[in-house]
Amino acid sequence: MKEERTTPLRARMIEDMRIRGMGDKAQEAHIRAIKDFAGFLRRSPDLATPDDLRAYQLHMTNAGVSPWMFNSRIVALRFFFGITCGREEMKRHMQFRRAPRNLPVVLSVEEIAALMAAVPGPGLKYRAALGISYGAGLRASEVCNLKVFDIDSERMLIHVEEGKGGKDRKAMLSPALLDLLREYWRESRPRGWLFPGQPKINPLSPRQLNRAFTSAKHKAGIAKPATLHTLRHSFATHLLEANTDVRVIQVLLGHAKLSTTARYAHVATKTIRDTISPFEHLKQLQDQTLMRRLE
Repeated sequence: MKEERTTPLRARMIEDMRIRGMGDKAQEAHIRAIKDFAGFLRRSPDLATPDDLRAYQLHMTNAGVSPWMFNSRIVALRFFFGITCGREEMKRHMQFRRAPRNLPVVLSVEEIAALMAAVPGPGLKYRAALGISYGAGLRASEVCNLKVFDIDSERMLIHVEEGKGGKDRKAMLSPALLDLLREYWRESRPRGWLFPGQPKINPLSPRQLNRAFTSAKHKAGIAKPATLHTLRHSFATHLLEANTDVRVIQVLLGHAKLSTTARYAHVATKTIRDTISPFEHLKQLQDQTLMRRLE
């Protein structure tokens, strides 16, 4: 992050975030949140009162700020007052908003096949990248930051370095996905970055990958409000429908909490269809009772 021409208060907050190992993007988001709060106050944010915090939260609510942005700013304010300002008591005057939990959009296997067939060229670059998104459940940034040597064909693994939260993990590499990656490698011979951007010293950007996904989605005639992240949702849901243990899926996705992974059970329609309702057992008992009476 840029530290030039900044106030001592901001510099101290940046130091606090670095000490705690916070990533650059998280630091930038925190700084933007405090800047927004300071703009609302029209004075230094460290001088804020509990009434100021209440007024700011009401301001965000009236302005229609999304629950996600609202909570993101609250997290930044809690860090600012609790760590940088040493005013732990200010946390009592901040409330998180409960966001509606919408079920993730999921594509069927047939829709995934149609989408992959419609991926734009030239070459196999985007097809291979989107293949990893679905075939290994990687996030867009994780796909784009892969290097050639991250593909471990001997152990059939994909090494994900510094995924979400700065955590490394291993992702699955299926034989069919490996065949596609080998075909792509023979065609393009990438070095360094598995999916180089322009110029090639930089990796492909998530924005470019998202454009390829959107183009393929339209060409395939998919009307669902699917995004690039839908491929990751579909990966998890299809594994669950194949009776894969949810704890295994948690590890593959890199989720810190099992509850985050468990929500895919709500959209695993095959699992829902194949699950026997307890009403069936009740009906069997009723039938047996009726038969005994007739006898």
